[in-house]
Parts: sequence; structure tokens; C-alpha cells
Amino acid sequence: MFTKNIVLPIGRGCPPLVRWVAVSLRVRPVVPSRLTPGGHNSSRTPRSVLGGYVALMKLRVVELLLITTVPTMVLAEGGWPSFSLILITLVGGTLAAGGANAINMYIDRDIDGLMERTKNRPLVTGLIAPRNALVFAVALEIVAFAVLWAGTNLLAACLCMSATLFYVFVYSIWLKRTSKQNIVVGGAAGAVPVLVGWAAVTNSLAWEPWLLFLVIFLWTPPHFWALAIRHSDEYRAAGVPMLPVVESEKKVASAMTTYCAATVVASLALIWVADLGPVYAVTAAVLGALFLGGTIALGRSPSAAGSMRLFSFSITYLSVLFVALTVDVLVR
Repeated sequence: MFTKNIVLPIGRGCPPLVRWVAVSLRVRPVVPSRLTPGGHNSSRTPRSVLGGYVALMKLRVVELLLITTVPTMVLAEGGWPSFSLILITLVGGTLAAGGANAINMYIDRDIDGLMERTKNRPLVTGLIAPRNALVFAVALEIVAFAVLWAGTNLLAACLCMSATLFYVFVYSIWLKRTSKQNIVVGGAAGAVPVLVGWAAVTNSLAWEPWLLFLVIFLWTPPHFWALAIRHSDEYRAAGVPMLPVVESEKKVASAMTTYCAATVVASLALIWVADLGPVYAVTAAVLGALFLGGTIALGRSPSAAGSMRLFSFSITYLSVLFVALTVDVLVR
């Protein structure tokens, strides 16, 4: 399964932006999944108890959560919000996401040892006792809620807490081991930070953050399934029914293409909903074409290496899209 490579030629005369973004499809990813549940490589063993607690939080997974939060705050404000508001929102979001990740490791400690990329997590190696990990995680959630409530508003704090509860109970406990649609539904937790960011600024919600939520929600399945293709044998051994484990290559490719196309449509719809300008519009169109083209190419010539290139590019796609959103708001 997945033995062929993807070829995406970049001809002469290709615009520099297109060339730069497309090249990222050809390199091995040097970052883990930073948004979706379970999408990060934990093969490096923590060397100290402190390092073990840091590993429980999976801080590298939190990075993209924060990258989507700040641009949303800029859009809500129509410029830069106060530094203190940004800092408080990011601190609260980091603590909440870290706590959710730690709870997920507590729940998955029985299967993490069966997977190569998670076998060195601190609860598997015994570096951290399960009870201590759970207490640590709950403490993080309590502090996160308090920080967001005191520093922003109750709506932002409740939205952040709802993401944790959804991630833990809907994804980790219910869907992850029972449904091939686990990441489709469970991935919604990773889209909540944009709602938190908007609420932190306005103490309300509007169409713009919900559309950004939709972009991330639709982006999550093709992003994570690209990673799951590479690790399908490990998921199979652990009894986790990710789509690439239980369905044919053709069905997986079709599902990825559908969600990718929907992501692009949602990202372009934001141009009119949020009254954005050419910086965002051009970036969204170019990135969307490359993301969709890469997904279609993977379906035509599936390979583990190709899936990882697409996985890497999907991170680039979302990151640059939100950077372009920020720039567009600031220059208009």
C-alpha cells in the first residue's frame, strides 16, 4: 500500500509565491501535526520528570492553535488588540490545550505503547504516574479557565473549556476507538481557538469566527488522514479505526479531496464575509489551488512519502493563510 511518489512539476515562469509554497510539498516534514488530535510524534523520550510534564502538554501541538488565534483577534479588533489581551488569551489557551493533551495521554496510555511514534510518552515509560498526570491536567484546566475569565471574559473561558470537554469526551473516550469518522467530528475541538480569540476581543460571536471555525474543521480531515496513511499499520495494531485503516485508498483519496475542496471554498467565502482585500484573496486562491492539487495528486499516485509531503504542506497552508489574514487586516 502507498508505494508510489507524487510528482508536482513547477515549470518556468512560475510565480515566486507559488514556487515557494509548492516546494514545501517536496520536502520531508520537520514539524509534527500541530492542530489535530493525536497528530504528533512522541518518539523522543523525556529525560527528567519536569520534561515529562512538559511532554504531557505536547506544546508543539499547541503552536498552530495559537497561530490561528492571534489573526482572529486582529480581525475582530480591526487591528492589533492590546498586548496584554493577546498574552492572556495565549497563556490561557496554552494551559487549556496542554491540559487536554495530558488528559488524552492519560486515556490512551494503554495503546500508546503499541505505536512506534507514541511508545516513549511519559505515561508509557513510567516517568510520570497516571494519577499525577491526571491531577496535573485538571489543574491546568482550572488555571486556564480562571486566567481567561479574569483576563478576558466568561464567554471566552467557557468556549475554551468546551473545547477541552469535547476533545476528551467526544473524541478521546467515545469516537477515537469506535468510529472511522473520529477525526472528522473530534477535530472540531481544534477549531474552537478562533472562537475563543474572537470572543476575547468582542465578548460575542459573529459570522466571521464561525467561518474561520469551518475552515479549520474542514481542513482537519485531509490534514490528519495524510498523517494516518503513513502510520496506518500502527493504528491498525492499536485498534484505532482511522479512515486509512478501514477503507480503500480510493475512498480515502475521495474523502480527502472532498474535504480539501470544501476547505478552499470556505476560505474564499471569508473574502466577502469579512470584507477582506487582495492580500488574503490572492493567498487563499494560490494556496487553495496547491492544497487541492496536492490532494488530487496523492489520490492518483498514493504513497506514504507523498502523504507526508501533503501533511507537511497542509500545515504550511493553514499557517500562511492566517498570516495573510493578519496582513490584509493591518494594511487595509
